[in-house]
Parts: sequence; C-alpha cells; structure tokens
Amino acid sequence: MANVEFVTADSFQEEVLGADRPVLVDFYADWCGPCKALAPVIEELSDELGDQLKIVKLDVDQNNELSLQYGVQSIPTMVIFKDGEEADRLVGFLPKGQLKEQLESHLSGASV
Repeated sequence: MANVEFVTADSFQEEVLGADRPVLVDFYADWCGPCKALAPVIEELSDELGDQLKIVKLDVDQNNELSLQYGVQSIPTMVIFKDGEEADRLVGFLPKGQLKEQLESHLSGASV
C-alpha cells in the first residue's frame, strides 16, 4: 500500500480535515471480509489517483469514538472529505470501476 496511509483519532484532524485535496477515508476492521476484499481495490486506486486524491484507512476497532462521530454503522464505509467536510459516503464493497467513477466525480478537473 504505497500511497495508502493509516490514520488514527490523533492524526485525523491534520491528515483528513486539514488536507489540501479530497480525501477518501476507508473505515475498516481487520476481521471484516468485505474490507479485506476491498483493500487491493483501494491500493490500485491510490496508485492511479494518488496525485489528485489522498486515500487513508481508519481502523474502526482502534478508533471507535471517531467511527461513532461519523455515524459509521457498517463496514466497509468510505467517506470522501473535501475541504474538511463530508462530500460523499459509500457503504459496502464496490467494484473498482464503480468506486473510481464515484471518486472521480469529486476531483477538480484534469491533472496538471
């Protein structure tokens, strides 16, 4: 996971809410089957979109309070943040093409 970072409650403010580009937060758990199936998709998208979009993972078991704060009721839940605000939410496993399409709809124009 070259471009995928892991965040915690301690780093969330700086790494997600204070980011200078859109951020996809993958709320996951190690024991979650669909989360494990989604991991390679997240890695591929990070490689493909990493210059336009930051992708981070947040372990719900280790960061329960933050998961509750953002209303995560099932995992995987992926929340897209833009300018420190939730812009979109995707719940459950999504095929790469569908997830990429959703992410691209939040990116500002073509890369420079």
